[in-house]
Amino acid sequence: MKIDERHLIQLAAVVKTGGVTEGAALLGLAQPAVSRTLSMLEKRLGEPLFVRGRRPLQPTAFGLALAEHGFVMLAASRKASDLVESFRVGKSGVVRVGGTPFFMDGLIAGICAEFQSSHPDVRIDQSYGYFRDLRAALKADQIDLAICPIDILDEGSGLEFQQILPGRNVVACRVTHPLLLKRRPQPSHLLEYPWVAPPPGSPLLADLRALLLSFGATELKIRYSGGSLMAVINYLKMADALTIMPHSVVFAQRKDKSITALPITIPHPERALAILSRVDAPRSPAVDQFATFVRSGFENLRHLIKRHEEAVVWGL
Repeated sequence: MKIDERHLIQLAAVVKTGGVTEGAALLGLAQPAVSRTLSMLEKRLGEPLFVRGRRPLQPTAFGLALAEHGFVMLAASRKASDLVESFRVGKSGVVRVGGTPFFMDGLIAGICAEFQSSHPDVRIDQSYGYFRDLRAALKADQIDLAICPIDILDEGSGLEFQQILPGRNVVACRVTHPLLLKRRPQPSHLLEYPWVAPPPGSPLLADLRALLLSFGATELKIRYSGGSLMAVINYLKMADALTIMPHSVVFAQRKDKSITALPITIPHPERALAILSRVDAPRSPAVDQFATFVRSGFENLRHLIKRHEEAVVWGL
């Protein structure tokens, strides 16, 4: 005999609350409708579901056994309702975010952890890539957001651009580097030391080549290349090598007191760190919540990074 799951849920609600009126209110139903359901169910089963004349209502052994199955469905229904409401306000769901490795490791990973302290039911799936790969992933609906440094977007790209941090490169080195002992290090001094190259495909690699050529280098003295952010930092800590990094990434490492920026102005292209998303793609509330959180976090960071630049980089 097949029993309608809704009837079991109504039975469970009445058993749980001890009355038809109360059970109907729990489910948001009219009392007469629940009464008819129970009466119809008893007739169909040929067995009483409640002990006659007992108030509050007391289920029979058979009625309680059936209600146990209803309790499971009632709990599942409540969880589903809570999930829907949580999803609507951005408190649950999945955020697929891709970004360039140095920024994701140096800045965004920490912001993800902060976001999830207030949104513990939101899962974040992070991936790596540079602008071309990220743009392709956005258009293929493989990620919801991309966080990367970019130049001006082409008209008709189908992407929305939200700048979160102005671009600025610095020359990074360990905090005990010999160049930091010079009162005013000059560009020519940089050519006396080996360099760590950013990963292939990174816009920083092109920036490094342009930087060294502008200083008159005839060849690039690259000693180490292709490492992750942590690998590059660990390498710099143990060598007198130099590398080019976004100032915001160097700023994020300030508490470790392992690397810093040389007080020297270097040329760099006009580029900004931005959040990219598809204009025509619907986004879940959790994605919008995360994007808003990232923008807010960088609004605070922007002022701190500027103060760090003035005090540490140029204060030397």
